[in-house]
Amino acid sequence: MSKTIYKFNELFSKWGLKNIKINLHFAELEFSPTDDDQTAAWDMYVELITRITTQPLAPDEGDEATALESIHAIFQITREILKSKGKNAVNFTKIAIIVLNQIIRPFTAKWHKKKLNNAFQNPTECRSFRKELSELQLELIKYSKLLAELAMVEDLSTLIDPED
Repeated sequence: MSKTIYKFNELFSKWGLKNIKINLHFAELEFSPTDDDQTAAWDMYVELITRITTQPLAPDEGDEATALESIHAIFQITREILKSKGKNAVNFTKIAIIVLNQIIRPFTAKWHKKKLNNAFQNPTECRSFRKELSELQLELIKYSKLLAELAMVEDLSTLIDPED
């Protein structure tokens, strides 16, 4: 059974992660996921699809501070996966670091500062947070789909009826 060959730019593009900034040399590199890449991708995929990173937060549910903590937890979760597999999951590592630094970090940096200034006591700021969270979730859903492909598993998010 032959392994799938990817180029980083094609993989990001395929899943709609078009705002990722990578240098041309890196973008054109070909790779085939190792078993450790697949395991790391699966581990991260499970974390993403089972938390607020990809799941809707209705206006009358949850709270902003807890949602922010859950998003921020992705940093520690990624670090743990990288420590356990990273050295042998180089391709996953490259993708995960880019997503952390270019997609998740701008959101958490902005909202941690606002949280320290009591933004979550202000209903207007709470609505703004939820709007931006929804936008972030769209990007992280794309990332989760990329991870499912990298892990060579069925994307389980397709089992959920969006009308529910």
